[in-house]
Amino acid sequence: MHDAAARAAAFIATHAAQLGALTWEHKGPADFVSDVDRGAEAIVRDVLLAAFPDAVFLGEETYDPSQVLGEGLAFVVDPLDGTTNFLHGFPWYAVSIGALHAGELVAGVVRNAATGETFHAAAGAGAWRRDARGADARIHVSATTDPARALVGTGFPFKHLAHLDSYQRQFAVVTARTAGIRRAGAAALDLCDVACGRFDAFWEHTLAPWDIAAGLLIVREAGGVTSDLAGDAARVDHTSLLVGNPAMHAWMLDVVRSNT
Repeated sequence: MHDAAARAAAFIATHAAQLGALTWEHKGPADFVSDVDRGAEAIVRDVLLAAFPDAVFLGEETYDPSQVLGEGLAFVVDPLDGTTNFLHGFPWYAVSIGALHAGELVAGVVRNAATGETFHAAAGAGAWRRDARGADARIHVSATTDPARALVGTGFPFKHLAHLDSYQRQFAVVTARTAGIRRAGAAALDLCDVACGRFDAFWEHTLAPWDIAAGLLIVREAGGVTSDLAGDAARVDHTSLLVGNPAMHAWMLDVVRSNT
């Protein structure tokens, strides 16, 4: 998984200085895909399936709704999380690879293609940050318990606006009662920021499996709590997500429930 992520990230990096030459198109409102997304996914798929030919591969750009993860090994991949950032030269985008076995997350790798920073975890083995030089350090969620000192990440509703009113109410409360909100535009990296304590919590209403598969495990292995916005334990197929250190997750869940 590390090799697949590194190769895809290198491919992305070679195109980052040639944005004007890229072909890109709309998939939907404020949702784009480029030749780089497709090329990066092909690299990840080829590397993973060469090593695990019987695995299921579920990638954002080649996703077929009829696909099922099954009881064996499956990879859930976002080859370029933060495509809009990438296309605008905003250096915050990543390759995200989550591995499941029998439907349970067993490993996750998120590589920031702009900085070379990598986050990774394996079930029961903790969560780690690997710097651009290849040095690993164990990571943990923050110890923040006071919302007034908390920095919270989020993702704005942009594909489906049914939750916009409730989101705006939640946003207003979190803005008023915390140290601030950040919206960086790459959910996989947002989850890693919770895992290493940069964010104290993160919430978003509309996500896809490839956005969260790797990051969910990384947060859990870093000591964080993961749920959907109703408070049920998070799964890869959930479309809403709330993660944080234990204290901030509990506080955020109360905010969300009170402003739905």
